[in-house]
Amino acid sequence: MADTDRRTDAGALVTPALQAAVATLPAAMRPVVGYHFGWLDAAGRPTGAYRGKALRPALALAAARAVGADPETALPAAVAVELVHNFSLLHDDVMDKDVTRRHRPTAWTVFGTDPALLAGNALLTLALDLLAPQVAAVRVLTAATQELLKGQAADLGLARRAFVSVAEAREMALAKTGALFGAACAMGGLAAGGRAADVERLAAYGRQLGLAFQFVDDLLGIWGDPATTGKPVHSDLRSRKKSLPVVAALNAATPEGGRFAALYRRERELDEDELRQAADLVAAAGGRTYALEQADALVESALAGISHFEPAAAADLAALARLAVRREW
Repeated sequence: MADTDRRTDAGALVTPALQAAVATLPAAMRPVVGYHFGWLDAAGRPTGAYRGKALRPALALAAARAVGADPETALPAAVAVELVHNFSLLHDDVMDKDVTRRHRPTAWTVFGTDPALLAGNALLTLALDLLAPQVAAVRVLTAATQELLKGQAADLGLARRAFVSVAEAREMALAKTGALFGAACAMGGLAAGGRAADVERLAAYGRQLGLAFQFVDDLLGIWGDPATTGKPVHSDLRSRKKSLPVVAALNAATPEGGRFAALYRRERELDEDELRQAADLVAAAGGRTYALEQADALVESALAGISHFEPAAAADLAALARLAVRREW
């Protein structure tokens, strides 16, 4: 089975359950949430589409299969982790003032800032409600959400600083993205009745994969094709993010790194020519190569950590790992 088929299968299983859960939200929230997920257009008309990657739900289902259970046993966990992920996206778009996501205007630009934030809050509480009978899973998800928020706060703080170390950027990314990947895998294992040691191995695999995913996401934020990413080219450079390849370039003791630092720290907005120059300097200073090498190393380490599972049981996790770092750009 192709790697993308596994994610598609997860989406086919999770989307109806996700829509059923969202249907229980207050009426004022449903149009915003439905639009954000891609099910509705701005006027509330059904689109027949779902625009999310469904990678985190797929990980929860694959984790259940890895410990020998039917993936559907992890369906509530898969839905809950996708709800929390989208809670973070709704808030992140507001904080970053992003105007495009998944090839459409962001929810806050369509419905307003306050409705978008309220919709995000509603998704978070809905996720916890879905998992209420599973105390251990709730604890895993709430801990991951707290870590995600810690990472978001660090992201904001690093953006205001002139100097950021590679270790600080890496720690921020691990919290912001790795925590929820780890939680998805752990919750899938817990739902399937996996042994504590196996759940811990799954969580470690997920955290490493999440960090690898963030390295690739940061590359897409600089060089990604808008037709694929749904965001403008050079979007992370335009907003002066301290992403992993950017920080690696800023810390490079090379002439290109120095030129990039001088350009990136200008107070005025960079024009299109300067953004292209900045992207070229990040690559010349080694930021692009560093991010690619780190992503590959993290995936290898993640897969090594689940090597004790039966090969057939771990096949989906291996396929999803490849999918996470081999996105089109």
